[in-house]
Amino acid sequence: MSRGLPMGRFLLLYCLSLFFLGNGALLLLLFFRAIPLSPLFDVKASTLLRSEGTIIEASTAANMAQPSTFVTEENAFKWVKNDKRRMLHVVYRVGDLDKTIKFYTECLGMKLLRKRDIPEERYSNAFLGYGPEDSHFTVELTYNYGVDKYDIGTGFGHFGIAVEDVAKTVDLVKAKGGKVTRDPGPVKGGNTVIAFVKDPDGYTFELLERGPTPEPLCQVMLRVGDLDRAINFYKKAYGMELLRKRDNPEYKYTIAMMGYGPEEKNAVVELTYNYGVKEYDKGNGYAQIAIGTNDVYKTAEAIQLCGGKIILEPGPLPGINTKITACLDPDGWKSVFVDNVDFLKELE
Repeated sequence: MSRGLPMGRFLLLYCLSLFFLGNGALLLLLFFRAIPLSPLFDVKASTLLRSEGTIIEASTAANMAQPSTFVTEENAFKWVKNDKRRMLHVVYRVGDLDKTIKFYTECLGMKLLRKRDIPEERYSNAFLGYGPEDSHFTVELTYNYGVDKYDIGTGFGHFGIAVEDVAKTVDLVKAKGGKVTRDPGPVKGGNTVIAFVKDPDGYTFELLERGPTPEPLCQVMLRVGDLDRAINFYKKAYGMELLRKRDNPEYKYTIAMMGYGPEEKNAVVELTYNYGVKEYDKGNGYAQIAIGTNDVYKTAEAIQLCGGKIILEPGPLPGINTKITACLDPDGWKSVFVDNVDFLKELE
C-alpha cells in the first residue's frame, strides 16, 4: 500500500479490482453493507415481532427490512400512481356485536361475510358488506370484551350507502326500531335524495338514492382542517384521484371526493372542511380505513416522503404473516395498507 493512501480508499480500489476480475458479487455485498438502512425500516421487535411473548428470529427481522427505494417525492408519487390499490374495509368499534350485525343485515341489507373471536386478545371481529371481500368494500366491526360504549367524537362524519329507494329503506329502519335523524329529501344545494339513520352505537349512515351499483357501501366521510392540504396528501401519498369538489358557501362547508375510480362504482373518502374549523375530536370509536397495495415497504417510504407519519413499521403481522403498514394523514386520521397477495391468502 502506498504511503499516505487512506484505508477507505485502499478498500474501495481493492473492491473495484475484484469487480473487474469477475468477482462483482463481493463488491456489491460490501457496497450494500456500507449503506445504512433508513430509520423507516429499522423495525422494532417490541412493536412488530412479538408474538405471544416470543421474539421472532433475527433472520425474519432482517427479511422485513428493505433498502430505500425512492430518492424524491416525485419518484415516489409515480410509483404510487401505478400501484394496484383498492379500499378494502373500514374498521370501527361497537359495544354489542350481535346487535349491530342484526341491524346491518335486517335494516341495511348487508351480509355477514365472516366472524372471528380472539379470546386471548379479548376481542371479536365481524366483516359485513354487499359482496365478497376480494372485490367489495366492507365494514370490519370490532368488539372489545367488556366495552359497551365508545365516543364517536366530532371528526367522523358518516358512512354512505347507495340504495335504489331511500324512502323504502327508511321505512324499514323505522319498523325495526332504528333511529332516523333526517327524513328522505333532496340534499342541500342538490337534487340527490338522501336520508340519515343511526346504528345502535350512534354511527351515522347516509342513504343515497342511486341506481344499481356494484359498490353499495360507497362512502366514508371524515372532517379535515385544511382541505387543500388533505387533497394533496391523499393524491400523492395514497394515490387517490380527486373525483369532484364542491363548495357550499351558504352552509359554510366544502367537500372533496377522493378515490380509486368513478364514484358510482367505487367506495370513496369524502373529505369535509367546515369553514374556520381546524381541529376535531376524533373520539375512540372510529379506527381506520384499510387499503390494498402491492408493496407495503415502498408504500411506507412514499408516505413519509409526502409528509405522512408512519405509526406501524412495514412488515408481517405475528401469527398470520400478512404484511401491513399504518400511518396518519396530516389531520391524524389513520390508514392501514395491506399487501394484496397476503390479503387474498388471509381470506382463504
